[in-house]
This record gives sequence, structure tokens and C-alpha cells, in this order.
Amino acid sequence: MCRRPTRLIAIGASTGGVEALVTVLSRFPANTPPTVVVQHMPQNFTGSFAARLDTLCAPSVAEAWDGAPLEQGRIYVAPGGATHLEVEWGAVRCVRLTPTPPVNRHRPSVDVAFHSIVRAGASGVVAALLTGMGRDGAEGLRAIRAAGGRTIAQDRATCVVFGMPRAAIEIGAVDVGTPLESIADEIFSNELATKEAI
Repeated sequence: MCRRPTRLIAIGASTGGVEALVTVLSRFPANTPPTVVVQHMPQNFTGSFAARLDTLCAPSVAEAWDGAPLEQGRIYVAPGGATHLEVEWGAVRCVRLTPTPPVNRHRPSVDVAFHSIVRAGASGVVAALLTGMGRDGAEGLRAIRAAGGRTIAQDRATCVVFGMPRAAIEIGAVDVGTPLESIADEIFSNELATKEAI
């Protein structure tokens, strides 16, 4: 069965995620599909983290803002602390930042971002859950998989903390578990030879 071309990439991470994200995102091509990243991080740290990633990655990387356009070649990091990142995927395709209460004790929450992608009806989604403590992202990853998206988890051997990927695997949310160094390749293995406009 042919897979749909990737139109949106979503990645969640927590403990150990900063360096894991450097490893993954630095391997993305300049023309990557629009990508959203939720890393559990305190307020005022995500801006500098995004700036660091921007120097290391071929695509443009920035801290997300409300209304940021989801376009090819752009990676957005959810701001820490005050808001959740959600995806709007209709006539307008953009990031929304919502000041709703923490979910799974986190704001931003990976689950909130992943569930918003499903609610928005985005197709051609690839989502990955990286190293981290707890269960944030597991249910959202399962929802993406149930909606036809492709789901990836970092394997136990390369995680600093295997909690989030393990939780996702336990509930049947994961298509592929793979070492950190292979996650970018796994994300882009989803592409079709025949391209479709993003």
C-alpha cells in the first residue's frame, strides 16, 4: 500500500530532549514539510533553544508565535511555560498558542499539540515521540495513528528516560521504534516518489 506524502511533522520530547532534538532536526532537509516541536522547557528558554537550532539546521527554526504560518522549510518550537501549541489546518494553516491550563502537568503539552493535529483534520502527518519522563504525548500519538498518520518512538537504548516512548508503545500508539540516530531517516522514509503540493 502506498503511503501519502508527508505534509506535517510533529515531534514531542522532555527529559534529554534538547540534545535528542539537535540530533534529529540537524538531519532535516532545507525543504522539510512544516514541523512543530514541543519540548518540555521553562519559559524564556525556548527562544534561545530555537535560535541555537536555527544555526545547526538547514530549515528555518524559530520559537512559535500565534499565527505562525505552517510552511515548507519551517520548524517551530513551542514557547515554554505560558501556552500550549495547537495546529490550525484549514484554509489557513498556522500555529495557535492557547493559554489553557497545563495537561499532564505540562504547558506546553505534547498531547495537546498532537490532539489538535487530529482535530484539525491534517493528512500526511508523521509524529515522533522522543526521550522523556511520564506519559505526555502517548494518547496524542495514538490519536494520530488512528487517524492514519505514521508514528515513531525513540528506542529504549538511546533514550535518557524511556518513559514517554514506553507509554506510547504500551498503548499501541507506535508504528516504528528506532534509535535516535535513525529517527530523521525514518520520518522521511514516508515520502512518495510522486510529490504532492504541501
